[in-house]
Amino acid sequence: MSSIHLTAIVETAALGAGCTVSEYASVGAQATLDADVRIGSGARVMGRVTLGRGATIGPNAVVGTLDGSGDGAIAIGRGAVVEPGSVVDADVPAYAVVRGSPAHIVGYVDTPPDATEAEIVDPTSIRAPTDTGVRGVVLHPLARATDLRGSLAALEFRDLPFLPQRVFAVYGVPSESVRGAHAHCACGQLLVCVSGEVSSVADDGSSRQEFRLTSPDTGLYIPPMIWSMQYRYSKDAVLVVLAERPYDPDDYIRDYEEFLELVAAY
Repeated sequence: MSSIHLTAIVETAALGAGCTVSEYASVGAQATLDADVRIGSGARVMGRVTLGRGATIGPNAVVGTLDGSGDGAIAIGRGAVVEPGSVVDADVPAYAVVRGSPAHIVGYVDTPPDATEAEIVDPTSIRAPTDTGVRGVVLHPLARATDLRGSLAALEFRDLPFLPQRVFAVYGVPSESVRGAHAHCACGQLLVCVSGEVSSVADDGSSRQEFRLTSPDTGLYIPPMIWSMQYRYSKDAVLVVLAERPYDPDDYIRDYEEFLELVAAY
């Protein structure tokens, strides 16, 4: 059963079980709320907005257009958190934490909003393939050499769990933008930050871990059926991705709820 404060205005009939709508909050008629959504005091949810299971909208935040007249639908993913006073006019990935006006991702649930020492991958500590807290995700060391002429990092393909069929680079990404936010059915990938810094979140459907990649000395292996997203790109960040298979749009899983269903049957 949902809890709606006497001063709140809830016009939608699409209200999931266990939702909480606090004082003076308003939810428009076109909104859809999944189970266990929490809407803070004074928050406004306007237009064709879908709030995923367990999403949290902070006090005085605005999701959608102020008058509800926007043509585009907005989806707030499962477990996402919109911080107080934020203005959201675009989709928010599952478990993302967003802040500001317009809102941008500052972290993920269960990971802090700023990189910590535990997140930063220290290449000197990765001397052999190292398992992480997410199923199948492995930190891979690259061969290193340093002398007066500079440094070199090299990757022997024979040391990888797959033979790369494609290589691409991601660069020039605004710091507030997110790349990835998908899983692959059959394609494994190795992520190597060859310049600057970037954060990568890996999610197996039950466990999530964030990695701050700051050196070309270490790669992050993302196997098939792991949800992955990259964000917090520094201005000079260049992320090189080695892919197990050629590009195939049918290999992508771009909907997190679909991913959870597939993982459950995996």
